[in-house]
Amino acid sequence: MKTTLPQPKPIDVTSEQIAFYRENGFVKIEGILTTDEVEFYHAETLRIAVENSPEKSKDGAYRNILNQTVNAWRESEIMKSLTLHPNVTAAAKALAGVPLRLWHDHVLAKDPHNGKISAWHQDQPFWPHAQSPNPLSCWMALIDVPERRGCMSFIPGAHRRTDLAMQNLNDSRKLFSVAPDLEYATKITVPLRAGDCTFHHGLCPHMANANDTDEYRIAHVAIFMDRDTVYDTTLKGKAGRHVLTDSLNLSVGDRLDNAEFFPEI
Repeated sequence: MKTTLPQPKPIDVTSEQIAFYRENGFVKIEGILTTDEVEFYHAETLRIAVENSPEKSKDGAYRNILNQTVNAWRESEIMKSLTLHPNVTAAAKALAGVPLRLWHDHVLAKDPHNGKISAWHQDQPFWPHAQSPNPLSCWMALIDVPERRGCMSFIPGAHRRTDLAMQNLNDSRKLFSVAPDLEYATKITVPLRAGDCTFHHGLCPHMANANDTDEYRIAHVAIFMDRDTVYDTTLKGKAGRHVLTDSLNLSVGDRLDNAEFFPEI
């Protein structure tokens, strides 16, 4: 096991990848981490996952579906180096095409044979955000993630749907009850090798399969928002509270520009 941070290998995001992302709301990028980096970061994320069982989760939306650790970057220097990895931040800015800041990261792990899917949903309706039309998440595989281990699927082009109410992650039919047309839309499943990632827009509907293998499905997600995002809980369908902002004494219209919590990248 690696004990010192391996050197990253810079990658380029191509114009074709940028165009694909902006048209479809997601894109796969291979080899964003080297093999040495995967080994190094996998050990830390597995430690975090094992220490945070679903029973300990404070997030009812995810409880019993997966192990979620929010803001791992603030608790671990190793995770901070992954969340703010130069390949991740450079790719995020290239794909979004606008200045960004970090919203948060989280470790998402599914226990072996967990038997639970992560239901179809959009991310952004869960966030108390306004003036952030370009949010995106980097979902990084730290183990090979074929379909049977819980890889993600996306509905291409549906990131343009800004009219949908927040979807219940424990209800596999919720997205299609609020948007029946999406049930018949094209869906694309994206298996990943360890070190690969997908970026998806905060409004791109996605889901993840159950983990039917003998190993933890380990993923790390870094989420970015527009630099000038403001706090707003008044918009229709928006979450009224959020674990990241409840302690910050914010008022509607305040910019989420606290450099300690939401650094610009």
